[in-house]
Amino acid sequence: MNAMMHKNTAEFLRRSWAEVDLNVLRKNYELYRDSLPDKAEIMAVVKANAYGHGSRPVAEMLQKAGVKRFAVASLHEAVNLRKDGIEGEILILGYTPAEGCGMLSEYGITQALVSEEHAASMAAAAAKLSEEGNAPVLCQFAIDTGMNRIGLDAEDPTGCAEIIRRYAAAPGLTMTGIFTHLCTADTEDEEAVAFTERQKALFDGVKDAVKDLNLPCCHCLNSAGGRTFPAGEGACVRLGIILYGLKPDYSNVLPEGIMPALSWKSTVAMVKDLHPGETVGYGRTFRAEHPMRIATIPTGYADGYHRSLSNRGYVLIRGMRAGIVGRVCMDQMMVDVTDIPDCAMGDEAVLLGRSGDEFLSADDMAQMIGTIGYELVCDISSRVPRIYKEIHE
Repeated sequence: MNAMMHKNTAEFLRRSWAEVDLNVLRKNYELYRDSLPDKAEIMAVVKANAYGHGSRPVAEMLQKAGVKRFAVASLHEAVNLRKDGIEGEILILGYTPAEGCGMLSEYGITQALVSEEHAASMAAAAAKLSEEGNAPVLCQFAIDTGMNRIGLDAEDPTGCAEIIRRYAAAPGLTMTGIFTHLCTADTEDEEAVAFTERQKALFDGVKDAVKDLNLPCCHCLNSAGGRTFPAGEGACVRLGIILYGLKPDYSNVLPEGIMPALSWKSTVAMVKDLHPGETVGYGRTFRAEHPMRIATIPTGYADGYHRSLSNRGYVLIRGMRAGIVGRVCMDQMMVDVTDIPDCAMGDEAVLLGRSGDEFLSADDMAQMIGTIGYELVCDISSRVPRIYKEIHE
């Protein structure tokens, strides 16, 4: 089943679906863009199916809005965007083996070089392609400024510069920039701020050491970093989680006007009375202490709803909270509707989003189970169709 469908189709399904408002996404982008200095540029991060929102419609909307740079996590994601008509730079932020150089060349995709060893293997493959008359492989060096994930060690800027220069001159490769990731930019305590400042200083040291190469895209600012540090003229900011209206961290306050673009909904499949002493679900982890009514919602962990929300999360029905009782099943969950007396089969159940005066965000849900909003929206599975509210020009 195609995960993209029109709303009237979803009305026949009425099981579990996500609604993505492209108008909200565009407004989020414009608000963030307008907060940056003139000539600062945004690289839209659309990896992981645009954080669960749908990479094709999100990228198409952003391209129409003027975005010329995109970032993804894999060659598969990048090629799909190209096939969907996305132009401009598409940067793969992680590892791709040298065997992927042919596709990188064919589709004009920019590849992160994650280490000197990786660069050597990519350069060898790119040189062979060049000898055969193929287009160069575009690349950017990742710089490790303290996250210890990928990249050249920024503690040695001279050594970094030597390696970058070597591969910038390698036949078959075209170096377009360098980048790093500020891993505590979303945290505001004194130690985290100091670490972020050190990361940026280390990156600036490497950037200064290769400034004569005139690399067109050197970037370290992510969604949170773009708010912590002033983006200089001509800077490039990787806009990820804030684009989708979610917080980089619980403690953060979103910029004014930024809103979540995704709502996740299901429906009430049945309502039944529960007598004192009766239990609910696998393992009988919930026992009724008094007469109550429960409703079954046809959404479960196979749809991406976290099992760890068992007996602790809640959904919204008729503008009221209905707590989960028992364990979340693969395809269903049960909720307490004792205090929602009119609840009936067919009622809308909001898993994320607004119902009446109540609002449940991915950040709120994530805090219940000690994770982050990113994870929850990325985990909404492909069997949950995305319904798009189109842009009103």
